Amino acid sequence: MKYILVTGGVISGIGKGVIASSIGTILKHCGLHVTSIKIDPYINIDAGTFSPFEHGEVFVLDDGGEVDLDLGNYERFLDVTLHRANNITTGKIYQQVIECERRGDYLGKTVQVVPHITDAIQEWVMNVGKVPVTEDGKEPEVCIIELGGTIGDIEGMPFVEAFRQFQFRVPHESFCCVHVSLVPQPKSTGESKTKPTQASVKELRGSGLSPDLIVCRSEMPIIDEVKQKISNFCHVKPDRVICIHDCTSTYRVPLMLEEQGLIQFIRERLQLDIAIPTRPKKFMWKWRDLADRHDNVRKVVEIALVGKYTQLEDAYASVTKALQHSALFVNRRLILSYIEATSLEEATKIENPVKYHQAWQILCRSEGVIVPGGFGKRGMEGKIAAVTWCRTTRKPFLGVCLGLQAAVIEFTRNVMNWKEANTTEIDPDTPYPVVVDMPEHNSGQMGGTMRLGKRTTIFHGDSILKKLYGNVGAIDERHRHRYEVNPEFVDKIEKAGLHFVGRDETETRMEIMELPISTHPYFVATQYHPEYISRPLKPSPPYLGLLLAAVGKLQPYLTNAMASSTTSEDGENSDEDMVGMLRRNISNVSLSASSAPATPHLTVKSPTQSQTDAQAPIL
Repeated sequence: MKYILVTGGVISGIGKGVIASSIGTILKHCGLHVTSIKIDPYINIDAGTFSPFEHGEVFVLDDGGEVDLDLGNYERFLDVTLHRANNITTGKIYQQVIECERRGDYLGKTVQVVPHITDAIQEWVMNVGKVPVTEDGKEPEVCIIELGGTIGDIEGMPFVEAFRQFQFRVPHESFCCVHVSLVPQPKSTGESKTKPTQASVKELRGSGLSPDLIVCRSEMPIIDEVKQKISNFCHVKPDRVICIHDCTSTYRVPLMLEEQGLIQFIRERLQLDIAIPTRPKKFMWKWRDLADRHDNVRKVVEIALVGKYTQLEDAYASVTKALQHSALFVNRRLILSYIEATSLEEATKIENPVKYHQAWQILCRSEGVIVPGGFGKRGMEGKIAAVTWCRTTRKPFLGVCLGLQAAVIEFTRNVMNWKEANTTEIDPDTPYPVVVDMPEHNSGQMGGTMRLGKRTTIFHGDSILKKLYGNVGAIDERHRHRYEVNPEFVDKIEKAGLHFVGRDETETRMEIMELPISTHPYFVATQYHPEYISRPLKPSPPYLGLLLAAVGKLQPYLTNAMASSTTSEDGENSDEDMVGMLRRNISNVSLSASSAPATPHLTVKSPTQSQTDAQAPIL
């Protein structure tokens, strides 16, 4: 097993997760099996009880683990399925050591940070690194470990000490350290400042770890003289100083690393049997094509996200990525507008009319609307108001988790005239509790007690989502919720016109809700979170449906998808098959939607493109 430790210096949020994911992507394209571990030095057992304002979204894995959002980056980049043990926290380590102490495993010993905590960290890494994360079940050959936080943080010191010891526990050629550091470039001079990087490397070396590779993050490219200076003062070779400057999308990062000799460095340092010392013609061609298509798409589509945690974009990281994956497949650059749900409520109209009308203006001009998950009372009426607007104006709509619950409440209030319909989370005494909590998940504990992880959803009858999923009978998706549609009201709601086309194996839990396409072009909601397993080359079907509907191509796409669906020999779509199928479908849709010839996928428009296009947000 080869281990690559990724550390960060100067500031947090410097992009260690993207760098770690990109290294894994390159190694995977070299034919190696790669796994990833994220270390978070906080004392929480997991990320499940975090506020989205503080730490971003909570990412959920197949096994129900509530983990750091960086594991979502790993899964999307590497197309692997990780486990809850791939996320290490201080809380997990101390809990394990304390349980061992209570069992008597350390009888006669004083339990200390060194060696008991540091040994537990090393053993965890070695054990988890062997767990298969791909469908073929093969043991990984390379384990990439991201150490969260910044070198010098007091809470991260036990982990740094653990890896100081770990580098001597394994052979020299089996462990290397990649240090990601900021090289600021003040606008007043434009000069690249190396002192922060020198200081962070000095701190790292003082802790007993020496970086084998330094990745410099900067706003603009760094000149060779600056790299030479960092090399001199940080005790690394000049060719082991790599610059990753701000670029058009994160898809570019693996390409930039590969172009600067990362494969050669890893091949020599870890003595890996990589059979491609020079880059073949088609090396990483799918990834390169993905990056090129992202940069060359000029038509835009605006989607409004109505949520509670819009002040921090990381609170909806997976939702954003899923929308971007789907937008790219329909040849559009995504403009995602965040709307604070409370801004759509009548109370805001009185207190802050400017904010109220601005929010509604964004909602009205958008081409599609998504209401994502959340918890609590705040903003619920604003989400319901957004659902009403989408239903009555035939605006493409996708609800996720709480978004489904809001859609059911809205329908029962305004179509079925149950004006007091509500969720028991907000109004326990409502006469129409159309959304209720799940008793078996209400244990009095908050952490890890929801309905979590991969569950099966069975389709009932014909539906839009069933077609988008490829006309399969059942699907497996990841869940994270504590409330669900009350099965006692399902029959009455369906008779009124709202259909629950997907249910669990017991048929008591409503998983997918739709309005018939004859009455609405796309009014769909899911109780599960489809964004968790969206991939750059395999967009999530519910999100893809929203984007297709937003650009007016859903119906012809569904027709072409059924006709041109291709499968590999084992009956499942490979990446190449999926890419080809979707491209053909989009091309056919373009031809059928207009009598004019379809525009080639990579055609770049003239420089007279509008400012809206030019200023579209990057991935």
